[in-house]
Amino acid sequence: MDLFDKLEGRPGPLGEFTSNGYGYYTFPRLEGPLGPVMRFNGKEMIVWSVNDYLSIGNHPEVRKADESATKEYGLSVPMGARLMTGNSTEHEKLERELADFVSKPEAMLLNYGYQGIMSVIHALVDRNDFLIYDELSHACIVDGKQLAVAEKSVFKHNDIESLEKQLERAERHRKPDSSVLVVTEGVFGMTGDLGKLKEIIALKEKYDFRLLVDDAHGLGTLGDDGSGTGKQLGCQDGIDVYFGTFAKSFALIGAFIASEPRVVEFLKANTRSQIFAKSLPMPIVVSARKRLDLIKKHPEWREQLWENTLALREGLIDIGYNVLPSESPVTPVLTKGSTELCKTIMRVLREEHGVFVSGVAYPVVPRGMVLIRLIPTAGHTKEHVDKTLQAFDAIKSIALKNVEEKVSA
Repeated sequence: MDLFDKLEGRPGPLGEFTSNGYGYYTFPRLEGPLGPVMRFNGKEMIVWSVNDYLSIGNHPEVRKADESATKEYGLSVPMGARLMTGNSTEHEKLERELADFVSKPEAMLLNYGYQGIMSVIHALVDRNDFLIYDELSHACIVDGKQLAVAEKSVFKHNDIESLEKQLERAERHRKPDSSVLVVTEGVFGMTGDLGKLKEIIALKEKYDFRLLVDDAHGLGTLGDDGSGTGKQLGCQDGIDVYFGTFAKSFALIGAFIASEPRVVEFLKANTRSQIFAKSLPMPIVVSARKRLDLIKKHPEWREQLWENTLALREGLIDIGYNVLPSESPVTPVLTKGSTELCKTIMRVLREEHGVFVSGVAYPVVPRGMVLIRLIPTAGHTKEHVDKTLQAFDAIKSIALKNVEEKVSA
């Protein structure tokens, strides 16, 4: 059978929406300057779907730094992979600053978070090792698991007893040269809850393993200085390999891994997605340094983010929505319904109320459920929150119909 003919018969879970909903439900075009209000289909929208937590992406100092660095270096410098011709003093300065920020000895820049962590997982474990990961891990971790040649197992989400069973199993079957890597997240991006890092780290007293934490949503938003979930929970020292991305609080491209010097030295020579890919362009590196500096200097941005988060979350709960018990700015609203309900909620909020949200249904969440995820930022105002709550109140008869029917039944 011809390969291309076969593709037509297996569009994948998102294929239907990409074909029929292109430009609206998938690949929507948000236009205008980055911020809490943007344009969609020619209309102004209050946007709750952009991961610019601290509203730093369009900050005047950031824009000025971006412009200056681009004018000085252009987008081609440095040309080549870091290992060969793509290194610079600016790259090394940023790595030192990031390591210091997350309280680790050394750091290594990654071109992209998704491909970076996949490649890091692939590099860290070999065929004699055991890789154990949380069942709600982000797709980048799942794909990294697919690349790894280690023996893999999964533990129930944030279930320490389930994790311990997998550690016991690894202990029974490990060889003299076998190692164990446990992978979890600081903040789970869809549900907003925190990984049980302290409890996982406590298991090191009984079992021999190392811990890798993907803290994409925690970096910049959690901890008294914004340095992440480990700092928030008081267990940063117990995280062996810390991953942070620029795609959330930094509103940029790129990521990094921070760990012991011997680990970073190994990853520099064995992380294939970095060895065989062009280095981060100089303007991005210079801009990342500026953004990190501003994040450290402006704790009030984080305070405003949390003020907006709590106002939105408490308002939705007061209206009657089931807001999952998130411990981060991620605000997930769960309701019963089909994919059609998910599309209806998004469409009505956008068209009738000027509120842009993103939703997911099966297979991202269990069949019969709809999850609307809102991402508050420091740039949202009380007026934005109030208008959004009014919109959600207005669509209750649609969004909560199945819930109410079940209760009345």
